Amino acid sequence: MQIFSALADPTRQRIVELVAVTERSAGEIAERFEVSQPAISQHLKILREAGVIQRRTDAQRRLYRLNPAALIEVDRWLMRIRRFWATRLDALERELAPNPKETR
Repeated sequence: MQIFSALADPTRQRIVELVAVTERSAGEIAERFEVSQPAISQHLKILREAGVIQRRTDAQRRLYRLNPAALIEVDRWLMRIRRFWATRLDALERELAPNPKETR
């Protein structure tokens, strides 16, 4: 999943947090970081190509917002992983639980 590569970078994680709250322009996003505008633009491109954020144009401004559908996809994947591990951990718990018949 390309989304995990996009979210692996701490700057991109923070960008996602910002646009999850409200739609923001590239300039508004860049103001929150101590990196160059071109660097933020590259981060936005990666997030957009991964489908994490969406961009719309309003006159001269490009506005970015979270794409909730991308997070639903991640949540579905995580749910499968959780189910797998829950089953395994339940089996381990049963194995490790004291057996009253064996204690004397």
